[in-house]
Amino acid sequence: MSIKVSDYVLQRLREWEVEHVFAYPGDGINGLLAAWGRAENKPVFIQARHEEMAAFEAVGYAKFSGRVGVCAATSGPGAIHLLNGLYDAKLDHVPVVAIVGQTNRSAMGGSYQQEVDLLSLFKDVAGDYCEMVTVPEQLPNVIDRAMRIARAQRTVTAIIIPADVQELDYSPPQHAFKMVPSSLGMAAYAPVPADDDIARAAEVLNAGEKVALLIGQGARSARAEVEQIADVLGAGVAKALLGKDALPDDLPYVTGAIGLLGTRPSYELMQGCDTLLVIGSSFPYTQFMPALDQARAVQIDIDPHMVGLRYPFEVNLVGDAGETLKRLLPQLRPKQHGKWRKKIEKDTARWWEVMERRAAVDAEPINPEYVVHALDALLPDDVILAADSGSAANWYARHLRMRGSMRGSLSGTLATMGPGVPYVIGAKFAHPDRPAIAIVGDGAMQMNGLAELITAGKYWQDWSNPQLIVAVLNNQDLNQVTWEMRAMSGAPQFLPSQSLPDVPYADFARSIGLDGVRVEKPGDVEGAWRQALAADRPFVIDFRTDPAVPPIPPHASLDQIEAAAASVLKGDSDRTGMIRQGLKAKVQEMLPGTRHRHPDGGHGE
Repeated sequence: MSIKVSDYVLQRLREWEVEHVFAYPGDGINGLLAAWGRAENKPVFIQARHEEMAAFEAVGYAKFSGRVGVCAATSGPGAIHLLNGLYDAKLDHVPVVAIVGQTNRSAMGGSYQQEVDLLSLFKDVAGDYCEMVTVPEQLPNVIDRAMRIARAQRTVTAIIIPADVQELDYSPPQHAFKMVPSSLGMAAYAPVPADDDIARAAEVLNAGEKVALLIGQGARSARAEVEQIADVLGAGVAKALLGKDALPDDLPYVTGAIGLLGTRPSYELMQGCDTLLVIGSSFPYTQFMPALDQARAVQIDIDPHMVGLRYPFEVNLVGDAGETLKRLLPQLRPKQHGKWRKKIEKDTARWWEVMERRAAVDAEPINPEYVVHALDALLPDDVILAADSGSAANWYARHLRMRGSMRGSLSGTLATMGPGVPYVIGAKFAHPDRPAIAIVGDGAMQMNGLAELITAGKYWQDWSNPQLIVAVLNNQDLNQVTWEMRAMSGAPQFLPSQSLPDVPYADFARSIGLDGVRVEKPGDVEGAWRQALAADRPFVIDFRTDPAVPPIPPHASLDQIEAAAASVLKGDSDRTGMIRQGLKAKVQEMLPGTRHRHPDGGHGE
């Protein structure tokens, strides 16, 4: 019995063990939709509210499962809508395959409805592999290569299938000239550097007295080896935000996040070290690393295209983090845990005390730092966390301590608004038994999150654990940009661009069968978190937070804080709870010294 090309596409995805496809329908993929009906919805078609959200959900699924995420969309506008989510995947090195429709072959080049040059459109985002299927015999090769390259290169690939091709009878490639047969699967592999390069790296690390480690998401599978090497070298460990879950924060030498959203001890670690080892990170902000002539440095990365960037590394090791560290460790001489290590641990312990005090500062009506800090002790050890871009990312970076098997992520390199809610929805399809929490600003919630609550409402009863919590930091301000304007331009809040309407987020959740609560008093914060964690369905907490609480960068000087405070008082003096109480005095112990740097940056890998 013959099958159509569309039937074979789904069959091949099943053979690749694809279980979910995040998508939105349209007539450009009608053939595929009909095939889904014939295939009894396997792999499962997950209907997002928008193609961009489908792509974000595929990214969240891939980030938290370690598998290839798959998304699908119709031709023209549907394919265009995928792009932002696909760029998020590409820039964060996440494997995602996009399957998109196209107009019939007979209409191509005729300025037909919804005809877009998709090969050109996807040329950049899917630059490693983007192919249009024009005859059935191109399959299964095109699908296999798209899956294999996405996984091997940790990138985005795209398959374009014209609508009429989807309806053709499938015929496999033959044992003939200009036919390309294919095969399933891809074996796991772990490349390692040459022995001579390992020896050179060991020489650099052995010579150092004040060693610092900077790890990213590439170190996640090498947790045990990173802990060993930090112990042998007496080092402190800073984490790029995409590597926040690569090492637990309850280790006393883990200084937390690095960068504009990072911690003071991470900043001091980089300022004081004489040797730097970077593992599985392409953290892009050189100004947060040691001065260029300060430290000898070694980098380990699995991607040869990503070594030698950001810093004048003396040795660049291309290899899997875990396997490389296993070969490196026997050649390292143990260092005593002397003044350097003790300082790192003391600075880190003090930082967490400062965070607790900052969270306790009064605000009007609620300090957003307290909202996130109160969650820290309540987090289940197997929780999956996502933060959206904006000031919410600051509090996620600084107040939540990873432990156990916790996972967490955000849009690290693209730093786009709106992935927080779709990330955790994708995570719930990867791990339906685990709780998931998204911390988002009201700008991101209005942009994408509200509609995607409908998706959560559609599917939550399929999850064995219904816990999905969306915490909205509702300050009626596009807060991160407001503070950037103050810090960089000395400008007060520009209300026409920054002011947001107040939306009853929890009421909306309840209106579609979910649950939620609005919180307007600090005394109700912890109770709301407990209520959400005990809920029998997805839960939205609408926290009314103070926009005058500044996301102070770890390198900030008191002069910069005073300038920002003056701008607030000039521009919106009716909402300056934290400023009025003496911001300078309250954070002075957090900001020793008088550095006057003005680095900029996003989240980083």
